[in-house]
Amino acid sequence: MAVNKLDITMMEDVGTSASQLLQRDGSGNIPAIDGSQVSGLSEFTTSTSNPAIDTNPSGGVGSLWYNKTSGEMYVCTDATAGENVWTNVGEGSGDVAPWFYGGTQYGYIYGGNSGPATSLPVQMEKWSMTSDANSTNVGDMAVGRSYVLSGQRSVTHGYCAGGHVGNPRSDVIEKWQFSNDGDGTDIANLTLARGSPCGSSSTTHCYSVAGYAAPYSNVIDKFSTSSDVNATDVGDAVSIGSQGGGFSSDSYGYKAGNWVPPATNVIEKYSFSADGDATDVANLTVAGSGRVSSSSETHGYLGPGGGRATTIDKHNFASGADATDVGDTPSTAGTGGCASSAANGYFTFGAISNNTINKYSHISDGNSADIADIITVRNEAGGTHY
Repeated sequence: MAVNKLDITMMEDVGTSASQLLQRDGSGNIPAIDGSQVSGLSEFTTSTSNPAIDTNPSGGVGSLWYNKTSGEMYVCTDATAGENVWTNVGEGSGDVAPWFYGGTQYGYIYGGNSGPATSLPVQMEKWSMTSDANSTNVGDMAVGRSYVLSGQRSVTHGYCAGGHVGNPRSDVIEKWQFSNDGDGTDIANLTLARGSPCGSSSTTHCYSVAGYAAPYSNVIDKFSTSSDVNATDVGDAVSIGSQGGGFSSDSYGYKAGNWVPPATNVIEKYSFSADGDATDVANLTVAGSGRVSSSSETHGYLGPGGGRATTIDKHNFASGADATDVGDTPSTAGTGGCASSAANGYFTFGAISNNTINKYSHISDGNSADIADIITVRNEAGGTHY
């Protein structure tokens, strides 16, 4: 006797109990089942929130995380304990990863003077970190000033705090957006007007340290990058003075060198997680102001400046050991804008007669090289990166 398809279906034991076959309904949907006995899915997490860098998945790299509230999906691409990287694999944006201070796209220069102390260019310029090309004008500062610091940024904005406006010192904090070229806006004030502080940045705040406030200062100011509010005084630097170079690790800000005068060789650090005074942790190979500075993920670099000739020093964040001399610049540089990427440090030469952009490697020790030019020659300028 022939058996047709309908007869086979009617003889099958279908349902959602043990040993039964699952059967889709007329719309093609599978009936609701108890998933408690499903195995092999330990690497998949469903939650109402996103993962965090300290969400250490038991499955390691390849573990999946689904946020059922937002619909975003993440995969763990680095399972380093406490520093996991969760890459967004949906149509959304915003990977979950540890803070890295360096940029990937552009370096910036702003402020400075182009001759007399009262000649203060307001143009902000940027240059590419992916191709060694000349800079372009991208906007104007809200307040033109010289003796400004490098190293202040958030994920979305660049910042400039303090400086000189002719002879008076400035307490202005301004910011500009990286994604849309445009002018800076005056958003807040430092606790103390001063020129030549050194700068650093955490995931949530920017720091302005010491500087010339007539007389010299050792104040550590911090201000939020999530709200436009005035800075607060959160501690004191070890050294009173100005023009030190600033480093940023994932946990600490650093001030390297100083110009009181006399110059110092002190490397000091202060915590991003707890407000307080800085501590003396190491020494430079050569004392000086050295406002050519940059930061990789593991080291801080300090280049030339008052008293430091052409030396490029490197300081290990993890060991806290004294700096080592790892290279030189072509000639003594002034205090041009500085920028950092994972692979390189950058600085504009900071001299009225020199408009070059120099680059040196964070990967292999060595001398800096001239790679491009800025448009407006200037000294005592600041810089940052995106």
